[in-house]
Amino acid sequence: MPAVIEPIVGRYITFDFEGRPNRVYFEEAGQGIPLVCVHTAGSDGRQWRHVLNDAEITQHFRVIAFDMPWHGKSFPPPGFEKEAYRLTARTFMDLIRTFCAALELKRPVFMGCSIGGRIVLDLGYHHAEQFRALIGLQCSDHHVPWYDSTWLYRPDVHGGEVCAAVVSGMMAPQSPVASVQETLWAYKQGGPGVFKGDLYFYGTEGDFRDKVSAIDIAKCPIYLLTGEYDYSATPEDTLRTAFKIKGVYVQIMRELGHFPMSENPAQFRNYLLPVLEQIRAQSATR
Repeated sequence: MPAVIEPIVGRYITFDFEGRPNRVYFEEAGQGIPLVCVHTAGSDGRQWRHVLNDAEITQHFRVIAFDMPWHGKSFPPPGFEKEAYRLTARTFMDLIRTFCAALELKRPVFMGCSIGGRIVLDLGYHHAEQFRALIGLQCSDHHVPWYDSTWLYRPDVHGGEVCAAVVSGMMAPQSPVASVQETLWAYKQGGPGVFKGDLYFYGTEGDFRDKVSAIDIAKCPIYLLTGEYDYSATPEDTLRTAFKIKGVYVQIMRELGHFPMSENPAQFRNYLLPVLEQIRAQSATR
């Protein structure tokens, strides 16, 4: 096949966060409305490469996908060797807002999956006015762990391969083998203890059931999309969550699982494009 240079540009940005400098890697493509994307627990921004390469999306949206500190090509902050990584809701929200401010983004759209989808509820509750729209993939207001997290950070096992094994069953059987394996490859490369630290927010601290009904989408539209084959953030979990938010957009995506943007990008775009078009239309009237 002929050589292909993709339109994606990768860069680093360093900003102060929680009293320490953080060197964060991000990739971007396109122009127009800022669309900030955050990956799943234990993975990195490579999950969004098909969205970044989609000319129909980047024609109207400046897609920006960043690796959270400790993830992918972003480094942990100085002194990380003296601590255990543990993600909290407050840290997660502040990180997203600090990253957007560092790039001087004006009311971006935010889209996240899994932990990134779950934080959509916190952002909609606490900081709705700072976003044009919020898209939560595989989002629910409460997650009950079905795994033994002690296996995710042990010196006698290969942590990356265990992480990949944990998530391997959450993808749809229709997803292309190559895309499934690419999704798992990023998990096999995760840093020690990072997946476990992310799951502290997702499964221990992130119970939002008592607050979700107070979210007002008049301040910021919220879109919830969940794959039908996900048994972590199940369709039932998402529908239960959506039932509590008056006027929220909710869609159960056929032939998709927990990683829609990376496990089957062609199928995912069938659900994402109408949402982005709706956001663009609403932006034009404001």
